[in-house]
Amino acid sequence: MTKSLRIVHLFPELLNLYGDSGNILVLRRRLAWRGLVADVAEVHVGERPSFADADIVFIGGGSDREQRIVCESLLAEQAELSSFVEDGGVLAAVCGGYQLLGHSYLMGDEKIEGLSLVDLYTDRGEPRLIGNVVVESPICDHPIVGYENHGGRTHLGEGVEPLGSVTYGHGNDGVTGQEGCLYKNVLGTYVHGPLLPKNPGVADYLLSRALERRYGNGELEPLDDAAELTANKSMYDRLMAGEVEEQ
Repeated sequence: MTKSLRIVHLFPELLNLYGDSGNILVLRRRLAWRGLVADVAEVHVGERPSFADADIVFIGGGSDREQRIVCESLLAEQAELSSFVEDGGVLAAVCGGYQLLGHSYLMGDEKIEGLSLVDLYTDRGEPRLIGNVVVESPICDHPIVGYENHGGRTHLGEGVEPLGSVTYGHGNDGVTGQEGCLYKNVLGTYVHGPLLPKNPGVADYLLSRALERRYGNGELEPLDDAAELTANKSMYDRLMAGEVEEQ
């Protein structure tokens, strides 16, 4: 029997800032290269998502307007989505999607109710935190590289681990040196770019967790990631050497 994973991609028409939908292409391709199947279900505006048979749920980034629309839709499904998370379901959320995971976030001066899937909250600050970012994380052997652009300052609650430590850039709040969050099999991050093409270790972390939950074995056949890791290292080396002029 060929193993397969069901990936639920939430509202791709709204949440595709900085090419976040490219993350789904990476997950699909890395499964296919291993002879595994990706069953991708896109959920669009006006449709009700179901997480009963989901293995991976992905929420991309968007502007404040798109975030509000998505949050209002997902609040109606909060109980089922929370059950998915607490049962070890894999959920990856980027930027605006990351902010939705918490108890609340600020949109202008208005506090918006979040999904309360992870013990965190987001307020706002000045200036916006914009530029390239490098994160050292325990989930993969290589540094995570990408791009961030957010006015939010995200604060993690007790027992919520950061995705990693910032070695270049700003991260969650520009102060603590933390970036992203890890809770059960939830990964939240401000890293765009999109995240996964230059960070194959992060992609495999998500796939391994999902396969472990579905089949009891998350071991992945190694792939030749020379091209991806060369791109990753090139960006890392340039940033750490101060060769990139940030705007």
